[in-house]
Amino acid sequence: MISLNIDGKYVKVPEGSTILDAAKALGIEIPTLCHLDLHAVGLVNKGASCRVCVVEVKGRRNLAPACATPAVEGMEVKTNTIRVLNARKTVLELLLSDHPKDCLTCAKSGNCELQEMAERFCLRENRYEGGLQSTYKKDHSPSLERDMDKCVMCRRCETMCNEVQTVGVLSGVNRGFTSVVAPAFEKPLEESVCTFCGQCAAVCPTGALVERDYSWQVIEALADPEKVVVVQTAPAVRAALGEEFGLEPGTLVTGKMAAALRALGFDHVFDTDFAADLTIMEEASEFLDRLTRHLNGDKDVRLPILTSCCPAWVKFFEHQFPDMLDVPSTAKSPQQMFGAIAKSYFAQKLGIPREKMVVVSIMPCLAKKYECSRPEFAENGNPDVDISISTRELAHLIKRANIDFLTLPDEDFDKPLGESTGAAVIFGTTGGVIEAAVRSAVEWATKQPLDSVDFTALRGFQGCREAKLPVGDLTLHIGIAHGLGNARRLLEAVRKGEVEPFHAIEIMACPGGCVGGGGQPYHHGNLEIVKKRAEALYREDEGKPIRKSHENPDIVRLYEEFLGKPLGEVSHHLLHTHYFKRSEL
Repeated sequence: MISLNIDGKYVKVPEGSTILDAAKALGIEIPTLCHLDLHAVGLVNKGASCRVCVVEVKGRRNLAPACATPAVEGMEVKTNTIRVLNARKTVLELLLSDHPKDCLTCAKSGNCELQEMAERFCLRENRYEGGLQSTYKKDHSPSLERDMDKCVMCRRCETMCNEVQTVGVLSGVNRGFTSVVAPAFEKPLEESVCTFCGQCAAVCPTGALVERDYSWQVIEALADPEKVVVVQTAPAVRAALGEEFGLEPGTLVTGKMAAALRALGFDHVFDTDFAADLTIMEEASEFLDRLTRHLNGDKDVRLPILTSCCPAWVKFFEHQFPDMLDVPSTAKSPQQMFGAIAKSYFAQKLGIPREKMVVVSIMPCLAKKYECSRPEFAENGNPDVDISISTRELAHLIKRANIDFLTLPDEDFDKPLGESTGAAVIFGTTGGVIEAAVRSAVEWATKQPLDSVDFTALRGFQGCREAKLPVGDLTLHIGIAHGLGNARRLLEAVRKGEVEPFHAIEIMACPGGCVGGGGQPYHHGNLEIVKKRAEALYREDEGKPIRKSHENPDIVRLYEEFLGKPLGEVSHHLLHTHYFKRSEL
């Protein structure tokens, strides 16, 4: 421990702490912009590029960035001198002098840390207005929009993309006034190895990186009398949507969300959880089929089977692990399964052609926007899912429609694509997909009901973890990773034979799984919020009367009336897909 003095107060902190850490221990708030502490994943962005956090250190001629300056024994620090305040104000004025003035229409308005900082310093005029401003080409992908005119070179997105996710899309290029964070050769994101996970947008302090907004397309569809508009909502959304209306993180708003969607004018309000149960029917069946053939001596079977629900993860392995394209499950994600069933089975029940139906999905994930645009998920050019919007976009729609969300009564989802089990709702958190699959696979394999459906060994927040589950004479070896950096480390170890062989591995691209998705309400680096959302999903699971996917009566009926059996001919056509080798650049 070392002792130092900050603003006349003494504090002891562990050796290796920064001045910013020491100030936080005293409850002294030093403003920051580029700094981001992702302690839950063991990473801190402290490039000290913005200089908003400068302080005076006794004996030092220049001002020191608090986020990157080590605290040392006996140090005396001042955080509020005139020199410090003037330097921070000057830095902000210079940042704003090269920043667009479209705050009223910016997607990050109200969530912009630069905007918040300008208000904190009461900046009402700028001494550096009128000079040349840097301009960059706008980049529009199906999931993300890049407006580098708004970039403050904090490099948070670069740290997230390269260090946490290890995708390696973004880096600083050029020098001086033309410097920018961009993909290689300043190519568009669509031409890069970007997975569209959206974690860069989740940590961007300004409007430089935001989701592609499709909310007006939803409004246009709702206003079209010729269209039947169906909505599905993912499990993680119900545990985070309330934050946009002032509720505590982890508050479940399932019933109010269903009521709000009806109030918006959707013709049918369904639940992606139904499709999550359907996914388990196919994915668990595929797992059991592969495992049985492997145990019977089939040398051609590829194990471990990898989950395929996360589109960012799917694109990641298509780019990064092309030699393993036959390892993941061929089951589509719940979003795409729902779209395929809605535009076949449900459209037939309504007696309408698929072209008359518009399927909208509410997702915690920005990669879902990209996923529904993939050409293999369409029939004669008509996509299975027409529009995917984020949790944030849904909140904007509700506010735009002047719906008093907090006073809405709780309502249920519609039938027949709204019934779900507890196994489906935990799809929204890391470990949930594989736990749901195990609940069904074990019962099918042993032909005995489970004593307990809570496989707590599969739960947790460690980046990579494993569990061994006894099933009769066999011990299932399960691997789990969340965050693409952890996925890379686990798969490389599997590829090199450095770990005991797994039977199945679940991977989610975002830290915490879908609850930490790039389309969720901004958590500003506080991953405790993500953990509270996960806890909420386990609570909903515990409260469900049915907690195993294969016991969902509407799923049973769907197979009886339409699909036949898991892995059957109809199921294979509608519910399974294939993968593509993509470039590594």
